[in-house]
Amino acid sequence: MKILSNEKIVTRDGVILATDVYLPVDGSGPWPVVLERTPYNKCAPSRSEVSLDGKLLSREEMAQAFTAAGFAVVFQDCRGRYNSTGVFTKYVNEGEDGYDTLEWLVKQSWSNGKIGTMGLSYAAHTQMAAACLNPPGLSCMALDSGGFSSAYQCGIRQGGAFEMKQATWAHRQALNSPEAKANPVLKKALEQEDMIAWFKRMPWKPGHSPLRHVPDYEAYLFEQWSKGAFGEYWKQSGIYSLDHYQDIPDIPIMLMSSWYDVYVKSTLDNFKVLREKNRSATALIMGPWLHGDRNNTFSGDVEFGPQASFDNNISTNWLDHRLNWFKKWLIAEDSPESYLEKVRIFQMGGGSAKRDENERLIHGGQWITGEEWPLTNSAAQRFYFHQNGSLHQDKPSSECGKVQYVNDPCKPVPTIGGALTSGKPVFVGGAFDQCEDPRFFGTLGDNISLAARTDVVVFQTEPLTEDLAVSGAVKIHLFIESDAPDTDFTAKLVDVYPASEDYPKGFAMNITDGIFRCRYHDSWEHPTTLQVGKVVEIVVEPFATCNLFKQGHRLRIEVASSNFPKYDVNPNSGEPEGSALLKRKALNTVHVSSKHASYLEIEVAQ
Repeated sequence: MKILSNEKIVTRDGVILATDVYLPVDGSGPWPVVLERTPYNKCAPSRSEVSLDGKLLSREEMAQAFTAAGFAVVFQDCRGRYNSTGVFTKYVNEGEDGYDTLEWLVKQSWSNGKIGTMGLSYAAHTQMAAACLNPPGLSCMALDSGGFSSAYQCGIRQGGAFEMKQATWAHRQALNSPEAKANPVLKKALEQEDMIAWFKRMPWKPGHSPLRHVPDYEAYLFEQWSKGAFGEYWKQSGIYSLDHYQDIPDIPIMLMSSWYDVYVKSTLDNFKVLREKNRSATALIMGPWLHGDRNNTFSGDVEFGPQASFDNNISTNWLDHRLNWFKKWLIAEDSPESYLEKVRIFQMGGGSAKRDENERLIHGGQWITGEEWPLTNSAAQRFYFHQNGSLHQDKPSSECGKVQYVNDPCKPVPTIGGALTSGKPVFVGGAFDQCEDPRFFGTLGDNISLAARTDVVVFQTEPLTEDLAVSGAVKIHLFIESDAPDTDFTAKLVDVYPASEDYPKGFAMNITDGIFRCRYHDSWEHPTTLQVGKVVEIVVEPFATCNLFKQGHRLRIEVASSNFPKYDVNPNSGEPEGSALLKRKALNTVHVSSKHASYLEIEVAQ
């Protein structure tokens, strides 16, 4: 293949985007083009390009496969990253830069004007950002674990709270910034910042944070952190598609994510709208993995089995799957692979419940193939909360039932896994037994169940008499009040295993969780304080899931008012977002009466 290194694409505002082009050598061009735009170095292997046998594909090996199949393939550094010029401000320039890149590509002599895009995570965000501007030549997409529907509700903030992965990501990427590379002293200063120590010293202050050495990174982080209300900032190109779906061309789009990924909501929102809007194929793949780890058959301390990997189950491998996808839609190659257009969902659960050789719980699971999501045979069911901690389908009969607890923002409930990425070295995602495990930031380290904490309220079913397949949206409707002007409510869906020889204390496996910041109980646009004595209805919306709760298990909801460091901690004082100088305790109440009946709503496969 022929390589054109560091081609210079000039954007509308004069920034130079460094671009590597790989061309077939057979002289049969022009060719269709496959593009990936990344902030992670266009020359370095993507961490997600790992096959089932553990081999990490280099950019050259990927390019060789694409050029051999008759494509030109293009890798580009995002602005302000590696060989590209300009200032990096996370997410917000990717729409226009992507548009300008495609505009350049369609004019090249080696391009036939048909362009497909691909990439994981940020490289999926860059695709969706450009697609919302309907750029020239865009003919096909493959979005892996990313592509914002609304970063306000998935990716930067969630339920009004700020996702702290943005802070750990910013620090790690600042280490690779042009500024750090040009200044060894600055890089050494960043390396000496102890992020675990910094997370113990919240809140941070601009100019006095671990990112103070790279002001551009610190500035965008604090801007995102401080803008709690939904407004024009959150409608910017690159982080908001909800008002732009109509501008996305009617082209084949493949969407992939996983139940412990941070972009479940974005992926499913995108699928719903694009499947309804477009005539072209819209495919969906949802695995049980962590972010981008499609060939890991485990997540955290839970094993899903050899059937869980992408390779050898969904397709031979991820590279071949993309090649087949692009060949079908960009080359119009006759292909019997109708499976490319299907909905493939991994239903977790149903395993042996034994402990495997790697000390992981064998939870198991299986792939389900369909045409739609949610699955066509699912229906909503309600499970009501009761004052005695039970959870069942009968409404409470008491006229005054309620459960109260004291929320202390100085002692937040620790994050034990979940749908997380980019949190190292402070926190990690995945499925774990929900206890004060010493491996996790902020725990007491005594391995006692989180459910035993006085600031965690538990509602659970009796042991199930038959299997229960939860498959779709999860919503927790809470009637709440507080003596604080603002507070948070969190809710976690847990699959509670019974005691066994391998797990004498049982195993409380986190399935999905969410949060709601109460200052937004009237609207996301206009925060209002809570009034003492006034009951307010809120809805906590964890990510959708697909899990088989086996007979003998319990279905549990854990309600609290913090989940740190996944989300920032609400000081309960009503202070501006990102500030917690006046932290105060809050007496929080969940009503479980006949008049104010709080409940869990889930989609159950019939």
